[in-house]
Amino acid sequence: MSPDIRLAQQPEADELLGRSPLADLIGMLLDQQIPMEWAFAGPYTIAQRLGGDDLDAHEIAAYDPEAFAALLSAKPAVHRYPGSMAKRVQQLCQYLVDEYDGDPTAIWRDVATGRELLARLNALPGFGKQKSQIFLALLGKQLGVRPEGWREAAGAYGDEGSYRSAADITGPESLAKVRAFKQQTKAAAKAAAKKRAPAK
Repeated sequence: MSPDIRLAQQPEADELLGRSPLADLIGMLLDQQIPMEWAFAGPYTIAQRLGGDDLDAHEIAAYDPEAFAALLSAKPAVHRYPGSMAKRVQQLCQYLVDEYDGDPTAIWRDVATGRELLARLNALPGFGKQKSQIFLALLGKQLGVRPEGWREAAGAYGDEGSYRSAADITGPESLAKVRAFKQQTKAAAKAAAKKRAPAK
């Protein structure tokens, strides 16, 4: 049975996220500089434009780069920067093909510890430490992937009962809580920067 994912807040897009680990990875990759629901709806849009209802790393990696960029740029665009994100999605898929024979679940299938899984996620193109920790928390909290020490490896994103990231979103209510947390964090960072700025 597929997990009940609600990250895109659209039934068809969430259904794909629930059954496709590649869709989850691509959604996480797209989750920057745009609203989270837009990012996680992206994999479904890509699948539709490729003419199917699923995603395949081999197909995406082998796709003509210009045609793939055009596919993501068509209105409504998959991202605010569809050209550069198309390149990143293809790089991610190429890496999965080269390292894991195109199977994203191989990233976590045989890992013994959360730290090992974090290192594997960190090695993915487009995944920095923060993105890797959020995805690790998402795997543990919503997708049942829980190697030893996964919460610790995910840092604060692994905390139980937290509302910090995509890993904690299970519906509109939790989405609102995560939004509020992000706004508070942004405001606090702004205030701290203002304090540090030299007086004119």
